[in-house]
Amino acid sequence: MDFIHKKVALDYSPIFSILIPSWNNIDYLKCVVNSIKKNSRYKHQIIVHVNEGNDGSEDWVIAQGDISYTKSSQNSGVCYGFNAASHLATAEYLVFIDDDMYLCPDWDFYLFEEVAKQTDDKWCISGTMIEGFDKGNACVIADKNYGTHPSEFDEEKFLAEYATYPKEDWNGSQWYPMVLPTFVYRAVGGLSVEFFPGMYSDPDFMIKLWHYGVRYYKGLGKSRVYHFASRSTGRVKRNDGRTEFILKWGMSSNTFFKNYLKIGTKFLGKLPDPEENFTLRLKKQIDRWKVKFKSRPIDIS
Repeated sequence: MDFIHKKVALDYSPIFSILIPSWNNIDYLKCVVNSIKKNSRYKHQIIVHVNEGNDGSEDWVIAQGDISYTKSSQNSGVCYGFNAASHLATAEYLVFIDDDMYLCPDWDFYLFEEVAKQTDDKWCISGTMIEGFDKGNACVIADKNYGTHPSEFDEEKFLAEYATYPKEDWNGSQWYPMVLPTFVYRAVGGLSVEFFPGMYSDPDFMIKLWHYGVRYYKGLGKSRVYHFASRSTGRVKRNDGRTEFILKWGMSSNTFFKNYLKIGTKFLGKLPDPEENFTLRLKKQIDRWKVKFKSRPIDIS
């Protein structure tokens, strides 16, 4: 697999370096980049990772003149994509965004306002997604359908309504857009490529941050994006990320989210270390048992 790196020189110092992996998804890529340029309060560095680019994505990125990019000759997945793009970053803070998003006005203002409040140098902060369907994700503003493709996106109606939906700040911060210090991303080694093409790489990254000492995982209710929820993952052979996560960390991502990140609950500040009591130890043991016995053949003799 060949990789290309092209950095565009900027005549300003960006607030964020925004990383966007995209796999032959040019309509969504155009939409998200245009929303960044239209709805950002500050100037940022945009870095796209082009997976294959058989749909003209690379040519479009080059034609913009102000977007740095990396490219892989084959689909390298999100782990290699984010990692490769991060090496071109010049800002102090990285922002991670999926290509199937539309960023709302002042999305960056609210994130940077929260960044400026930090007294510690290790933290992870997310915006809040607005989605058309309810998938039971407590971190999301759900059932607000403004279209599933940029060609049918009702932008005018969305811009008139998106800020009217109530949403408190929440614990967890594993959803995009996500911002964290560039040095923190590099210190933990970025996303783990053994999770290629990417299933469960986000939970794995969150627990790596936890082990590095991050305890401030905040989702902001005011910083918002619309998530089209494009199904790029349906085009790839999915890795068994759930099993890989348990084998690596000795617990399921669900156990980690509920007992450590308390994901989706009301934000009350830095997260405490969970009490390693009998209940938590039992949960971890059950997680390991599920992996150990899930593929064992049944003896019917």
